[in-house]
Amino acid sequence: MSGEARAARAEPTSSVHAPLSPTVREQLARAGSSTVANMLLRHGLRNVLMAGVRPLTAGGEPMVGPASTLRFIPAREDLDTLANYASSENPHRRAIEECPPGAVLVIDAFGSTAAASMGDMMAARLKRRGVSGVVTDGGYRDSGAIAATGLPCFHRGNAPAATPIALHPVALDEPVGCGGVAVYPGDVVLGDDDGVAVIPRHLVAEVAARAADAAAYEEFAALEIRRGRSLFGLFPATPESRQEYETWVASGRPGLE
Repeated sequence: MSGEARAARAEPTSSVHAPLSPTVREQLARAGSSTVANMLLRHGLRNVLMAGVRPLTAGGEPMVGPASTLRFIPAREDLDTLANYASSENPHRRAIEECPPGAVLVIDAFGSTAAASMGDMMAARLKRRGVSGVVTDGGYRDSGAIAATGLPCFHRGNAPAATPIALHPVALDEPVGCGGVAVYPGDVVLGDDDGVAVIPRHLVAEVAARAADAAAYEEFAALEIRRGRSLFGLFPATPESRQEYETWVASGRPGLE
């Protein structure tokens, strides 16, 4: 199948990759990965933050979207040639053309930075296609050029060696492990300066709403702390401080810059 045909079939046909509502997307971006992880803990989910994975560029926009996955295993010399890598059937190249717009491409590189999980040409193509971002527990090459694309990207560290030297792509849109966290296609991925959190899709609306509310309360608590108030009776919230918060909201959030 030609590359053009691959691109033509790239739009998702399954509800697994259904886009998030603007409300849920905004709530998650506002709340942040650490607050979302706290909300997931209430559901008994402890292992939701990817270990050792950080933003390529700090201070960027949050990355939010349903997961589309790519899995690597260690390369083998008779299979991972430059000719095979250039094929339109190569799952790595297919992932770039088939990851749905609005999704986050999650690359399981089994923690290896011995070769690149992605380079700048792939990042530029994903950005042009409207993908929300990329996360890998491996690393990227051409990091400066990737950053210049504006695509939110998260990784373990720089990996300048060519992909076929150490990585062999074997599967698209299957469950993977990334940074020690299980990621199923369609799970929602949130990345920011604190880290990358993974949210089971069936919980995302509830978690997003609760996390956004918790983040809004923290704005109130931070304002009170700056005024000299003790943590006791304020954070974590008590029924009384929640009532104070509701009154503050109803008054137009005075004092919040």
